[in-house]
This record gives sequence, C-alpha cells and structure tokens, in this order.
Amino acid sequence: MIFVAVTFGLTLTMVLGAYWAFVLRLEASDDVALRKRLRPTTTKATKKAGILRATRDLSDVATLNNALGQLGRISDPLQRDITQAGLNLTVGTLLLSAACLSLFVYIAVRFLTYSSMLGMGAGLAAAFIPFLYVKHMKTRRLRKFEEQFPEAIDLIGRSLRAGHAFSTGLAMASEEIPKPVGEEFKLLYDRQSFGMPLPEAMKDFAARIPLIDARFFVTAVLTQRETGGNLGEVLDNLASVIRERFKVKRQVRVLTAHGRITGWILAGLPPSLAAAMFVMSPGHMMLLVNDPLGVKMIVGALVLQVIGTLIIRKLVDIPY
Repeated sequence: MIFVAVTFGLTLTMVLGAYWAFVLRLEASDDVALRKRLRPTTTKATKKAGILRATRDLSDVATLNNALGQLGRISDPLQRDITQAGLNLTVGTLLLSAACLSLFVYIAVRFLTYSSMLGMGAGLAAAFIPFLYVKHMKTRRLRKFEEQFPEAIDLIGRSLRAGHAFSTGLAMASEEIPKPVGEEFKLLYDRQSFGMPLPEAMKDFAARIPLIDARFFVTAVLTQRETGGNLGEVLDNLASVIRERFKVKRQVRVLTAHGRITGWILAGLPPSLAAAMFVMSPGHMMLLVNDPLGVKMIVGALVLQVIGTLIIRKLVDIPY
C-alpha cells in the first residue's frame, strides 16, 4: 500500500511538474516577451504592420507551435473558440491542459479501482473538460454581447445624429460600453484607425462575432457606404429589431426551460444514483468494478448516457 501511495505521489508530481514547465511557466513569460516587442527600437511602420497583420501563436513552445500550424483543421477551430470566449490562452495550452488532466484522472482511477478500462474511460471523459469550459465561456460571452449590442448601436446612432463621424461613434461605443462589446468595438476602431479599410475591418468584426445581429450591423453599415442614406436612422431601426429578437429569444428559452431541466435531471440521475450506491452499499457496486463484464457494462452505460444527453439537448435546443 505504501508503494502504491509513493508511486501515485511521484506520478502526480511528474504530471504537475510537466504542466508547470510547459504551461504555467511559459504563460508567465508573456510579459517579458511583450516588453521585448514594445522596445523603442520599433518604428511606426513595424507597429502598423504588426497591428494589421497580428497573428497569435498557437503555442509558446516552438516545436508544438510548428506542429499545430500544420494541423489547421484542428488548431483553427480551437483558436477561433478561444478568441470568441475571450480567454487569454493558446491552443497549445488548451491541448496540454486536456492531456495532463486526462493523465491525472486515469492514474487516480487506476489506483483507486485497479481497472485500466475504467481509468481509460474516465481519462478520456476528463480530456473533454477544458474544451467544454471554453465552449461554456464562449456561449456566456456571446450571450452577454447579444444583450449589450443594441445599446452600442443606439450610442453610435446618437453620435451620428449629433454630427460625429462613424469612427467617432465606434470610439464612443468602445469607451462607454463594458466588455465584451466595448473591447470588440475597440479592436474595430483601432484596426480602421491604423490603416485597415473599414469594409475589411467590419467583415473581420462579423467573423469574430458569430451572431446574426453582428451580420445585420455590418451589412447595414457597408450598404449605407455604397448606396448612401441616413445611417443614424438605419441603426436606430436595427437596434429596435435586435431588441425584439432578443425578447423573443428569451421567451423561447422560458418556454423550453421545462425540457432543459428534465434533460439535466435525466442526465444526472444515473451518476448520482451510482455515487449514492457506492456510499451506501459499496460491496454490491464493487461487483461491477471487479468483474470484467461489469466494467464493460459501466462503459456501455456511460456511452449510452452521453448519447442520450446529446439527443435531449438537441431536442430542446431551438435555434432562433
């Protein structure tokens, strides 16, 4: 038993040490790298080119960064999700976090249950936790953006009616509206201020924000630049339409709340019941862990549980 505990401790130390060496330590050096890039020796031309063509590294480790650069189909969606979630991390950090968490859970379950199959299943499930966290933060940020967006459009419309330029309205929105809308408009304003054409900057804005409201805004602004018209009035009408859509979307969420709660209860009932049985009657539940057929039954139950949860989520998720 002492040998098992020592082995587990050494393995845990190795995992945490690897995570610190390849993730935490490299992220802590970002400030040093930033100071190097902001030295006074840089010229205005290099600053301008850096702003207009800024590409974020996929990893602080050169080898991993080059490898991820060649896997665009994997790294590009992850980088897009991280950017839309507003998180300050790289794709390499996300992948290494998932790998370290999966390894830690596998070792923990393996030493607790003495079952490699259960350890592999638990480790595989734990590997998805960082990605689910990024998805959750992305959804949370986009919902907040959707709620604040009409206010920003109203502010830009009022600035246009007061006689200000459109770029001035963007600057006012970036200063007056809190995150995440404020920081997105700040980036939009900075890009067009440093030389990027406004249509290109607006299209990048719509690409960063995967909401139909953002596409409406970009389409209205670009159409007005091509055909003319009262942009202030157009933005006022657009803000009213977005508010009405947001109101209807909230109503849809209220009407589907019963189905979502039912889905979460059905998804959480079997694991909760299994945990309660482990506490009240561990002898009966250990039969599933010690018997090879029981392990296969647990793995099958987990797979069916995940499939059922995804089906229920698809049924109650009404896009609008």
